[in-house]
Amino acid sequence: MRQVSDTIDVAFTVNGETVHLSVSPDTSLVDALRDDLELTGTKQGCGEGECGACSVLLNGKVVNSCLVLAVECAGAEVLTIEGLGRMGKLHPLQDAFVQNGAVQCGFCTPGMVMAAYALLQENPSPSEADVRRALEGNLCRCTGYRKIIDAVMAAANGGPRHD
Repeated sequence: MRQVSDTIDVAFTVNGETVHLSVSPDTSLVDALRDDLELTGTKQGCGEGECGACSVLLNGKVVNSCLVLAVECAGAEVLTIEGLGRMGKLHPLQDAFVQNGAVQCGFCTPGMVMAAYALLQENPSPSEADVRRALEGNLCRCTGYRKIIDAVMAAANGGPRHD
């Protein structure tokens, strides 16, 4: 039986910076991001990969960070919501969410933005159906999705925005 104090040293890149952590073998990526690195933009939702609140990019692909162990990230690149905006300036996708009223309680927003960002990296001119497919693993209980879809489409098209 494993001792509770057993830890594994792991190094990976988060938002462009190399991090070194000593984590328990069962520490999830979301817990390492929030607890060890104090990157609290990524939300801990269901813990079962069903809600998408913890979505981040791992080596360029959107993943539910509650389902990924931190030790699995050795040598990987992780991008969180904190890595999109720079020096107090929102990323255009984040700005589109604000301008289109796609942010209400804000709990799902980081995961939605990261899933949308992954889509736009792969397909800069998505159809509405593409956006819906890209976001289908992310749940929102406040906005009803229409404003979120409008925000992603506005970001893809460079405007216009719906206030």
